[in-house]
Amino acid sequence: MKRWGLLLLRVSTGWLLVMWGLDKIFNVEHGQRVAESFYLGLGSQAIVQNVLGGLEALLGLLVVIGLWRKRTYPVMFVVLLVTALAVWRSILDPWGWMLDGSQVLFYPSIIVFAGAMVLWGTMDEDEMTVDARLG
Repeated sequence: MKRWGLLLLRVSTGWLLVMWGLDKIFNVEHGQRVAESFYLGLGSQAIVQNVLGGLEALLGLLVVIGLWRKRTYPVMFVVLLVTALAVWRSILDPWGWMLDGSQVLFYPSIIVFAGAMVLWGTMDEDEMTVDARLG
């Protein structure tokens, strides 16, 4: 069961990064609004959104197939940590009872981040990857 669980966790986490990356490329305005709302406007320029989107989609694909995990997992960890920190209010107070700006739909950011930690921590146990096949 662990083998299939790690595969599902890796594919779903990586695919989330692919979707976020493609959103930055094909729905630039949305990416700009996200950057403005959660990242102090950093990277809200269209060209930056496109470049970041491409890199994020590539990172996600590498995670999905399990290639270069010793390099991609730490990068994924940082990306998902930054995302979780950006929505910290929604993690601490999902219903907005005490903190303004919370949204219950952002609560799973902590779960996805925890998934990245599990993937990184169990990298050697995940046998269904390109890395494992290459030796």
